[in-house]
Amino acid sequence: MPESPAEMAGSGNADSAEPVRLSFPSPLGSLGVEIHGETITRVVIVPKGRERSSFVPLGDLKPAQRGDFIEEVVGRFSEYFAGARKRLDIDSDLRAVEADGFARRVLKNVAKIPYGRTRTYQDIALAVGRPDGYRQVLAVLMTNPLPVVVPCHRVVPSKAGAGSYIAGSKKKQWLLKLESRGVQLS
Repeated sequence: MPESPAEMAGSGNADSAEPVRLSFPSPLGSLGVEIHGETITRVVIVPKGRERSSFVPLGDLKPAQRGDFIEEVVGRFSEYFAGARKRLDIDSDLRAVEADGFARRVLKNVAKIPYGRTRTYQDIALAVGRPDGYRQVLAVLMTNPLPVVVPCHRVVPSKAGAGSYIAGSKKKQWLLKLESRGVQLS
């Protein structure tokens, strides 16, 4: 049985059945990332409560757990947040998403929105074949298991404003500003 948080994080090994759950600082706050082998299966912006304790700070991972893929993931997120990278280009897996066909179609459609561009909730509803489903699109995006990787922050209301976001509207506005103006971090 694992004794420390680092041991509970998993081995980071591609052959391991246990995921690595690590956290590291970002401009949005602590970013929790779950990795199975060389695939991201979950991202949590500012994990809270019990969930926070399930993510091990990057610095607390044992050297054997900090493989090349983990270093690559952290580096790519850092480059993205610095405005130096437009695509994370990291393998992610939506198969683990406990969702119906509609939710999967929404997330796959949102994943195709280019950097610096936005679509409306209505655009996504039309694209997935449910013209009256903009509220359902919003509901799916509020439970997106891979925010930033599947860029739900790029989906906005038809009317003014950034709209809702899984991590709060201020973080969504920050991401939209980063992408639209190439804002450098302070």
